[in-house]
Amino acid sequence: MRRRACLKTILVGACVAAAGAEPKGAPIQLHVDLSVDPAKEQEMLHNFHTIFRPAAARQAGYIDVKMLKLRSALAGSAPAGANYRFELIFASEELRQAWVASETHKKVWPTIEKTLTSKNYTVLLYDQA
Repeated sequence: MRRRACLKTILVGACVAAAGAEPKGAPIQLHVDLSVDPAKEQEMLHNFHTIFRPAAARQAGYIDVKMLKLRSALAGSAPAGANYRFELIFASEELRQAWVASETHKKVWPTIEKTLTSKNYTVLLYDQA
């Protein structure tokens, strides 16, 4: 897995350099805590793996995307109602915003969002330190 992520990073760098747009700074990570309807969990996972992930992987600046299922809170408390965490890594915030504004994103994100019990999810943006 680590090798694949490294290769993707190299490829993204080459694509960005070829396009003449250099990403500013280190990659960003977007973390979104989701409340997936248990009755729609398999639908969400299917849509993530077969629709969302392949579409995201074709975007300029894409590095990785993961869907994590909460097992337990070992210290402190888990986000209220959240049973999944979506993690998206892009080479820059500008490239992530371009992806979010794209027509493709407008088609693929609703396939995930329609499986949620609430659209009031927490969205956190991190810079790699």
